[in-house]
Amino acid sequence: MQTILGGGGTIGTVLAKELTQYTDQIRIVSRNPKKVNETDQLFPADLSDTSHVNKAVEGSDVVYLTVGFDYNRKVWREKWPPLMRSVIEACIQHQAKLVFFDNVYLYDRNFIGHMTEETPINPSSEKGAVRAEIAGMITDEIQRGNLTALIGRSADFYGPNNDKSVLVDSVFKNLQKGKPADWFASVDKLHSFTYTPDAAKAIALLGNTPDAFNQVWHLPTDSSRLTGKQWIEMIAAEMNVPAKMRVLPVWMMGILGLFIPILKEFKEMAYQFDRDYHFDSSKFSNRFGDFKITMPEEGIKLTIQG
Repeated sequence: MQTILGGGGTIGTVLAKELTQYTDQIRIVSRNPKKVNETDQLFPADLSDTSHVNKAVEGSDVVYLTVGFDYNRKVWREKWPPLMRSVIEACIQHQAKLVFFDNVYLYDRNFIGHMTEETPINPSSEKGAVRAEIAGMITDEIQRGNLTALIGRSADFYGPNNDKSVLVDSVFKNLQKGKPADWFASVDKLHSFTYTPDAAKAIALLGNTPDAFNQVWHLPTDSSRLTGKQWIEMIAAEMNVPAKMRVLPVWMMGILGLFIPILKEFKEMAYQFDRDYHFDSSKFSNRFGDFKITMPEEGIKLTIQG
């Protein structure tokens, strides 16, 4: 049995499809789970309840944690550490392997111009501090020999049917509405984006590769060094609309955050846009040479098609 905790999200839904290459025993866990594949086992659960987590994990060989909480510092501080403790304890008790879908918020801001699995962990935001804490919980148990797990990290992401992507929300949707694309801090800095179907496919592959465990992996991401301006121009060209754009200064995010809560939350992450942000997934590409990474042109086309 392979179990997805957070099976209804952007990653979890695609992951369920990809796992059929490896098993026909897939358990989807969420408050209101829905089948992705005909043979899926649905497991309604409140993941804030430790007993629910334990029951959801019981009988699993591999557990994928792909939960996405609201983009809110208070919510992350309150919900992530208890959930991670519950999941780790359940995986240890039931001898299940753990695969955690992570992001790069925990990395030192001074090194994001070239991020690898060895980039120093030194978060400069409250959200990053939470991510460092929960990733550390996993690595501590691995080092103690109690847990078999891996961490798959994604850059900022985009893709079809994605409601948690800054690129989709601020560029794709704005251009579709005839509005200028919004960018933050500087449109001339490099910025990598991971295509979500690639990330889900890679997570499934890693979870079914025994020697991939007890490591951190950067999920496959195109290595093109594109600036924010180039992303906007490529998206606009595919939509056949003018590449109109506006750049939101960091100081203005604080003011607008009084009226637009997401901008208040996003301000602490603005450092990801005022400097180059390049995500290196060559470790994955070197290990899985046959994996075809979706190029931006194709990913943009598929995202627009939905």
